[in-house]
Amino acid sequence: MELKKMREMTEAELNAELMKMKKDLFNLRFQHVTGQLENPVKMRETKRDIARVKTIIREKELAK
Repeated sequence: MELKKMREMTEAELNAELMKMKKDLFNLRFQHVTGQLENPVKMRETKRDIARVKTIIREKELAK
């Protein structure tokens, strides 16, 4: 997801997106362990996206 789109989202939308990304990461980890993961780089990208969303949520909290 693009950073610009993330910054335009509300906190509720960001939290929903964060939960979705965490579920995706769990599924990717499960696939990795069972040997079904075709693209291991996807795990790294998902982790970074989670960090970006958390950063934006924190920025919005500090801006209040």
